[in-house]
Amino acid sequence: MPGSQRSALGSLVLIAAVVGFSVGAFAYTAGWLTPGRLTSTELVSALAPPGGAALGHRRNHAKGVCFTGSFEANGNAVALSKAPLFIAGQYPVLGRFNLATPDPDAADPTVRVRGIGVQIAAPGGVWRMALIDPPVFAVSTPQGFYELLEASKSKNPDAMKGFVGAHPEFAAFGEWATKAPWTASYAEVTFNSLNAFIFTDAAGSRNAVRWSLRPEAQPVAISAEDFAKLGPNHLEEDITERISKAPQRWTLVLTVADPSDPTSDPTKAWPAERRTVEAGTLVVEKIEPEADGPCRDINFDPTILPDGIAVSDDPFPAARSAAYAKSYDLRTSEASHYPRTAASAKP
Repeated sequence: MPGSQRSALGSLVLIAAVVGFSVGAFAYTAGWLTPGRLTSTELVSALAPPGGAALGHRRNHAKGVCFTGSFEANGNAVALSKAPLFIAGQYPVLGRFNLATPDPDAADPTVRVRGIGVQIAAPGGVWRMALIDPPVFAVSTPQGFYELLEASKSKNPDAMKGFVGAHPEFAAFGEWATKAPWTASYAEVTFNSLNAFIFTDAAGSRNAVRWSLRPEAQPVAISAEDFAKLGPNHLEEDITERISKAPQRWTLVLTVADPSDPTSDPTKAWPAERRTVEAGTLVVEKIEPEADGPCRDINFDPTILPDGIAVSDDPFPAARSAAYAKSYDLRTSEASHYPRTAASAKP
């Protein structure tokens, strides 16, 4: 690849790591804040790229593909939560692999952050979650997130420098975005919840928990330049091919906080030595294009929780919920603009 193209790719990657992640990963609103502050309408509007939102699409994580499968609970997590889906058994799953971008046509190598939305359904409870691959979030508060959005869209060349200076917590995410290795497959990605939730067991004991989906497939590092050579839609093509040959699996690993661990700040990782529990296995068995797939009209709202799991003092899940609802209202009202498959276009 010529040097100028490598330089351009590097710039795109860095922009996507900062702006794309900010735009797509954890949109928040302020419908829950005091009057006179940010509203969901203002926030979702701010998420739009310079050319305007892609009508009919999600305002964040707009590029994605649906999947179906199952969650095989092993029973280990019943010691932490009375949620019915932790009882040993197999439960249906639908989900979505996605990229943190407002552009549904973005080339994969221009988007640094990858995500997964998952819905697990069990008798007596549904659990929806939205996870991404960074180990920490970019900012510690919703206000900080808004300031990041504003800085990333500013024409002032010093805007991002000023933001980073005012938000030292951004450094950990910046380190990951610029130095962490890429992989060439969704199947090799570890996805992280980042936000803390409260798990309650049958006896009423409560614990703060974060979780990750860790892949069975061995991650293989690839440079950004080599990844770019694989094509603009390689991730969807790769996961489709892999699952056509065999289901892909991720272990659901719950991490239990100590009382001293922060639960309201997703920029702060918990120590690696914290207790973990392997709760079961996510098995992805079928990939379907989003246009007519089962995830098309699902909001992976992280506040849709079964009995036994509740939000913590982390403000982001409730804020994301409101923003997702606003985005859903917009995209469903624009359904005529959404590109459908040839089959669905038939009268």
